[in-house]
Amino acid sequence: MTKVVYPGTFDPITKGHEDVVHRAAGLFGEVVVAVAASRANTLFSLDERVEMAREVFANQPKVRVEGFDGLLMSFVQKQGSRVVLRGLRAVSDFEYEFQLAGMNRNLYPEMETLFLTPAEKYTFISATMVREVSRFGGDVGKFVSPSVVERLKYRFAAKN
Repeated sequence: MTKVVYPGTFDPITKGHEDVVHRAAGLFGEVVVAVAASRANTLFSLDERVEMAREVFANQPKVRVEGFDGLLMSFVQKQGSRVVLRGLRAVSDFEYEFQLAGMNRNLYPEMETLFLTPAEKYTFISATMVREVSRFGGDVGKFVSPSVVERLKYRFAAKN
């Protein structure tokens, strides 16, 4: 059973992320959604982001959500995996992801990085854009799950 690790900050998790996970679940025995602690300023804490992802994937038996802090390669090894999954939305994502894959392979030579693209209807969605639209009261229901919409509404209502 091949296990794949899909890392990201998921701040918040979007339907594009969900689509990549669903595609991966059809290809792998287990998908570990690895929610990274971020040194950047995130809207949601690590625990909140893990909880959101667990809510989104609650009915997916092949998907497990874990938070992590530190090197991705250490986390991948602890999971007993050799495969990292990265999502690509546009050509602009490729250069960064290509460099990251090279660095990770250098750190953990046995590891492979695979790239999946989301369905075309999700290629323009980014967590950054979702946060911005939500911050200004826009409807993000087409871009994130209902539980995430509610968390965004609550978070921005608390800030105003």
